[in-house]
Amino acid sequence: MKNPWENINLNDYENHMSLDSVYQLQVLNEMMREQFATYDMESIMLLGVAGGNGLEHIDTNRIKKVYGVDVNQNFLAECVNRYSSLGEVFEPICVDLLTDDLRLPQSDLLVANLLVEYIGYDCFQKVVKLVAPEYVSCIIQINTGSSFVSDSPYLHAFDCLETVHHQMEEDALVNGMTEIGYRKVERLEQELPNGKKFERLDFRRM
Repeated sequence: MKNPWENINLNDYENHMSLDSVYQLQVLNEMMREQFATYDMESIMLLGVAGGNGLEHIDTNRIKKVYGVDVNQNFLAECVNRYSSLGEVFEPICVDLLTDDLRLPQSDLLVANLLVEYIGYDCFQKVVKLVAPEYVSCIIQINTGSSFVSDSPYLHAFDCLETVHHQMEEDALVNGMTEIGYRKVERLEQELPNGKKFERLDFRRM
């Protein structure tokens, strides 16, 4: 079955996320700058890279490889176009993380922002074990209302995502990471203008 993210239009996604009433694209961008700067590493894998929000913070003097993973080929093509200055440092990988025969390269840091919600804890454990990073940094959305998508003129562009969305809980993610040998080393949160909030949870391999 086709992954619903393959049907999402990037303009709809980014326009929705950047609305003043949502303000998630901007908050994610700043949080990603901190994710990239916190740990000493040479390679990063970004799961659900979308249009490449945050890639401008990549310091190529420190970071030699950035893998951008997404199921939507159009998203990846836009990343390559927007961030051509990264050259061979950026490598797009078009793959559905929910496939059984998944293969991914190793990376020092694995970043999963608003991604675990769409693949579930079990699949995320599988991905982490495949990539075998020293560090994992996740940003999850904590919802205060009944809908995981904030109200906006673009709301119905995301109706198809309801079939793959999982409600996130910090304890469940921490427990799942502990099961595969990672301990929590950082927890930060950022309030959003519509009552939701982002939680950043970082883990290090034990």
